[in-house]
Amino acid sequence: MNFEIILHSGLATGTILLFAGIGAIFAERSGILNLGVEGMMLLGAMAGFSVSLSSGNAWVGLLVAMFAAGILSLAHGLVTIHFQADQVVSGLSLTFLGTGLALVLGEGLTGQNPPLIPDVSIPLLSQIPFIGPVFFENHSILVFVGYLFAPLSWYYIHKTRPGMHLRAVGQKPSAADTMGISVYGVRYFYTFVGGCLAGLAGATISLSVSPGWYSSQTTSGQGWIAIALVIFAQWNPLRAALGGYLFGAIRRGILDLQGPALLFGFANPLYVNSNLGFFLQMTPFLLTIVALVMGSRAAARKRLGSPAALGVPYVRGERGH
Repeated sequence: MNFEIILHSGLATGTILLFAGIGAIFAERSGILNLGVEGMMLLGAMAGFSVSLSSGNAWVGLLVAMFAAGILSLAHGLVTIHFQADQVVSGLSLTFLGTGLALVLGEGLTGQNPPLIPDVSIPLLSQIPFIGPVFFENHSILVFVGYLFAPLSWYYIHKTRPGMHLRAVGQKPSAADTMGISVYGVRYFYTFVGGCLAGLAGATISLSVSPGWYSSQTTSGQGWIAIALVIFAQWNPLRAALGGYLFGAIRRGILDLQGPALLFGFANPLYVNSNLGFFLQMTPFLLTIVALVMGSRAAARKRLGSPAALGVPYVRGERGH
């Protein structure tokens, strides 16, 4: 196995989960649980691919992908914030809606070749032995954006006044309301931000990491993994980034392990037994199910440091908020 290639690929794949996961963190920090990340990612992947193809500019496609998914997320915001509907049901409905829209509007796109987000290398840094080829050589520009975005997101949430308002709304919305913070406004805004970042994650797939439009197989369930990643990361952007990169490297490593008939001089059990390899590929998704089950339990969420008002509709003047 070539560990440089595995880590290099892991950073690219992990960037997708980084954007989607941090988007979910912003929304959930405001108290809005959105299980529609997969649908928003798929819509973003389709919109970015389609607009890049028609406009001849990948960056325009990227912006449209973010806006399309952001608008879709506002439907979830309207239903859950204004009408106080169940956030789990609404989020699942958003996944079905986003998937349906992407499949219908994306018909005929398979096999097309739009402009893509370019790959670049960072001068000097890419020359550092091992570290350079892994972190700074021949990566999409979006990977380098991800390097900066994770720490900046952490700083924004924990060290700025808007971040303090965000955390206040997610922890004790009634107290935030008495301080003059618009609970509804904050929740709508970060629901939209989460949607935009999910759209960015989808476009990162179709315009950069795995270029192409392959209908429902484009996202391959990565939206659900991003949701679980938020729980494992305890709503911390830095941990979400590390988890995303780790998952990406493991996913590539499993694929590489299945290739050679001999591994370290011995018969490769993953090559001989394809079912074992298939089971290992399922492992991240099994962990996702475990994380979602944990996230559905109030006691477990409290131990993990979940925002106290996550999933709880806010009604101004009502006790218990």
